[in-house]
Amino acid sequence: MLLALAAVAALVVVFLALIVLTDGAGSGVGAWLAALCVGVVAALWRGRRRIRAARLVPFVPVVVAAALTASVCVPTTPTARRYPPALPFVATQHWSLDTGSRVAVYHYPPAKSAARHPVPLVYLNGGPVRGISLLDHRFLRLLARQGHDVYAYEQAGGGRSELLPMDQYTISRSVRDLGAVIRRLDKGKADVLGFSSGGAVLTRALADPGVAARMHRAIVAEPGPMDGPTARITGHKGRESARDLAPAMTGPRSTYVPRYAVAFGLMRLGLLTPDTGLIGQAEGVNAFTAADLGSDTASAYCARDAHRIPAEDSARNFSFSPAASLRIQETVRDSPSIAAQLRRSRTPAMLMIAECSSQVRQWATAVLADDPAVRRTQYMPGVGHHMWNGLDGNNDRAAAVITAFLRDRPAPVPNHPTRDEIPAFLRDHE
Repeated sequence: MLLALAAVAALVVVFLALIVLTDGAGSGVGAWLAALCVGVVAALWRGRRRIRAARLVPFVPVVVAAALTASVCVPTTPTARRYPPALPFVATQHWSLDTGSRVAVYHYPPAKSAARHPVPLVYLNGGPVRGISLLDHRFLRLLARQGHDVYAYEQAGGGRSELLPMDQYTISRSVRDLGAVIRRLDKGKADVLGFSSGGAVLTRALADPGVAARMHRAIVAEPGPMDGPTARITGHKGRESARDLAPAMTGPRSTYVPRYAVAFGLMRLGLLTPDTGLIGQAEGVNAFTAADLGSDTASAYCARDAHRIPAEDSARNFSFSPAASLRIQETVRDSPSIAAQLRRSRTPAMLMIAECSSQVRQWATAVLADDPAVRRTQYMPGVGHHMWNGLDGNNDRAAAVITAFLRDRPAPVPNHPTRDEIPAFLRDHE
């Protein structure tokens, strides 16, 4: 019995090794056939000296292993892209940009009862390549009620935006798409709010003179790493998050299905490329669920909020492309420093940092150190990475900070940390 189990395990290992060596070509069928051939040859060798009936015994582990590994080769979700249904509270527009991207755009016009801010505000959500959550849509409507003319778009491949060929997902493409969206608005300069990986896109846009020239003001909120040297920084983080304290997310997980457990797991380990032949991009987006994010969602909240984390999205609206996200992150890690270009930035900017941020602190302080046009840093107490989370008036506080900067009013919270305070700020979070 133990020998049979060892044989099954050995064939599964051979299959996975072949998946890696072939990058999952042909949905893994080639690796499956090759592993099956290895198993048959091994079974024939083991049974060569047995009597006729006993010669079949070594084939039992081969049949079992073949059945187990075949499940990795068979799609269980549609292989053509299924887009989320239309939202009931805002129209979805589709813009074909001059970069070649076709993106989903949402417009929240300013409330008539509020003092209108004359400059449109463009929102860049996080991910990368994730749809805009219902929680974020709620915050955007709040900004509109305060007089902002809000435009939000889902970056190429995310949400209701159309997919790109995998090799076109780059951080540079994301920056060019931002510039194209502002041009398409045709309203002169725009203010831009970039959150998380959207903050990284915005930071790189500030270092690009062609795109920066179209921006009036920029708000970089909880940014991801802006370039390769920054991405390789490890260490300082914010106060304790809810990552290891919150109850496990409920709901279906694609990673409970062998095909997607293997594909996403090996991609995350860097053993399969984002453009793997094991699963197509569209199939991966269709399969991936909010529960697959696991503790990543909890890490965006303070430890004190571990048992009251709000539902950020619905299953019907949630959309995330793990392969395209990894691809963009790779292009960030492989990019050279943009510090020299960022030091020439002249676009007035504000940095927002959360108390319980799960982000590496230097990802944010590098922006402060290298961008001379950062006029304010707003350290937001009592919140995690997802600062506008609907808890305890956090949305109102974040909106007040954003509105004050965009309208050049006094900041509602102290300007902290300043550039001179960066070393002490980092020491406080050791």
